[in-house]
Amino acid sequence: MIPIAKPQMGKEEKDAALEVLESGMLAQGPKVLEFEERFAKYVGARCAVAVSSGTAALYLSLMAHGIGPGDEVITSPFSFIASANAVLFVGAIPVFVDIEPSYFCLDPVLIEKKVSKKTKAIIPVDLYGHPCQIKEILKIARQYNLVVVEDACQAHGAEVGDKRVGSFTTTCFSFYPTKNMTTGEGGMVTTNNRQIAERIKLLREHGSRTRYYHDILGCNFRMTDLAAAIGVEQLKKLEKFNRRRIKNAEYLTKKLDGVSGIITPKVRKGCQHVFHQYTIRLTPDFGRSRDEVVEILKNNGIGYGIYYPLPIHKQKLYLRLGYRDHLPVAEKMAREVLSLPIHPGVTQKDLDRIAAVFKK
Repeated sequence: MIPIAKPQMGKEEKDAALEVLESGMLAQGPKVLEFEERFAKYVGARCAVAVSSGTAALYLSLMAHGIGPGDEVITSPFSFIASANAVLFVGAIPVFVDIEPSYFCLDPVLIEKKVSKKTKAIIPVDLYGHPCQIKEILKIARQYNLVVVEDACQAHGAEVGDKRVGSFTTTCFSFYPTKNMTTGEGGMVTTNNRQIAERIKLLREHGSRTRYYHDILGCNFRMTDLAAAIGVEQLKKLEKFNRRRIKNAEYLTKKLDGVSGIITPKVRKGCQHVFHQYTIRLTPDFGRSRDEVVEILKNNGIGYGIYYPLPIHKQKLYLRLGYRDHLPVAEKMAREVLSLPIHPGVTQKDLDRIAAVFKK
């Protein structure tokens, strides 16, 4: 079986975890601080704050920026649901804007049309590891005095020009096991605003700067030293992991290009796509439905993913909240997308096998 994802763990991660276990310092401690400092330096941000998940990172970022009840937040309908649910968590209102068909990210041309007097923030998503048009989105945000919280939970190491994602604005990352690097579970917020970083630190620890003295209402969204120790070692390997993903993606694209009915992933000029997922589109010209293709992949021992089969605005939760948007691009992508294995554990032989099944 060629799995759709496989965490790449080595002796370094095991030794680091064992060292923490033997130290007895299992909760948030010196390893978390080390991981934060290393991650901030890697992305080129002034500050990084480690938390318990990517969802926690989104939630705390909105709280730290003062987004709350009655505020509107523009975001993508085509993402993991946490991107929008974080808005609901703070009592604000998600406003969905359609995406670009070639890159699956928020379409900046459509954002401005949805800005209202209640709009306070934008959450663009770097889907599948491809960066959004963050510079254009920041221009719109400056024009209307909006906060931008970038959801880069799938985009560790992605680049726009000569800058890494995470260095432009408040940005959220996830370290779930399927990501380009993992801590088992965990998240990170990077920011160039030290006040926002300090606010998130306060919020993640029950509003406490000094133990048992609480200044504001906060949560327990801390990262453990055990997770951070794994994260430090994974970060050292991230560039190697990403190079392998990119190489595998380029190879598979060459193999699949020219197959009628398959649209392979595109990379915007000046950007580095880190291929958290390698996602093709199956159009009607392919001659088989996606369900048929999935069955064939299963029968040939090839993993797959459908990210995502139903846009957020069509989920039962959002229908009950009264959402009736028609977002044609996101809805079309949900019918066509199919992700294939290209993670660092995939070999050229595996890729040849995948391509052969599609050609056949």
